[in-house]
Amino acid sequence: MTQLQNLPQPLATEKAIDQLAALLKAAGDPLRLDILRVLAQDSFGVLELCQMFSAKQSGMSHHLKVLTNAGLLTSRREGNSIFYRRAYLTADHSFTPLLQQLFATLDQHPLPDTVAQALQHLQHERSQAAQQFFIDNAHKFRAQQDLIASYPVYADQIQQLFSNTLLPGSDLAIEIGPGEGEFLPVLAQGFARVVALDNASSMLDKSRAFAASKQLGNIEFIHGDTRELSQHRLRADCIVVNMVLHHTPSPADIFHDLSAALRPGGALLITDLCRHEQTWAREACGDLWQGFDPQDFTRWASAAGLHEGQSIYFALRSGFQIQLRQFFKHH
Repeated sequence: MTQLQNLPQPLATEKAIDQLAALLKAAGDPLRLDILRVLAQDSFGVLELCQMFSAKQSGMSHHLKVLTNAGLLTSRREGNSIFYRRAYLTADHSFTPLLQQLFATLDQHPLPDTVAQALQHLQHERSQAAQQFFIDNAHKFRAQQDLIASYPVYADQIQQLFSNTLLPGSDLAIEIGPGEGEFLPVLAQGFARVVALDNASSMLDKSRAFAASKQLGNIEFIHGDTRELSQHRLRADCIVVNMVLHHTPSPADIFHDLSAALRPGGALLITDLCRHEQTWAREACGDLWQGFDPQDFTRWASAAGLHEGQSIYFALRSGFQIQLRQFFKHH
């Protein structure tokens, strides 16, 4: 813990013991351990956690405060809501080995059935809200994208990253949420077969029409979410996800689904927003997340069996920052 390094040794030791006692006390409660399990790969607001655990807001807020003060959780504000997640572990933290063992032990045990069902219901509600937004707003998709970052803004960068990516083959590429289909010609030219997957049928119709206008004959369109990939037993050389994850209920689950659909050595290319504070994007553009910290993607990818490749970051005049990330499935 670097904040202790400048203290005299007896004081540093005493403070470290106090912090360790607070950590162990915070973890010494069954409900708080379940909260840590729920927050393993996703972040939730206080009211969402109250819903999952059938708890009063005052009680849940107390537990979250105890866990945060002990360094087990971190929080972020989005509009009027505060979202919580597990704290990142850093190499220079003296308690990191203890926390790693604690989290690893917790993650070996499944959630109680009632909590798991409530979690699934909450993620379904998030997904339904995102789908409904695109159903209602498909006719003005481009105008909404232009508010933040439409495809032309990052087209050159993602195409360059794609062209510099070493792949195990050129049999199959998948694009998740192809929007109006603007990246499909790039994939259609480089692969024998391309699958375009979208859970909003109105958006899938747009990309299908665009592909037809470009006479792209090697593209298959699938209506559904990333869980559909396992049913089709797809093994892709490359999967592309452009400006989609901030619309999804659980990005961590998406990483697992996509990792399972990649061939060994296959690449996952992601374009999305960095963390921002422009809360209007949630209502205007149907965003479920106000972008992501780069560490979010790194952590979710690692948990899904992917290792990191190149990363590109660039800022926009609108104040947003875009991150382009490259991940590979282990051989």
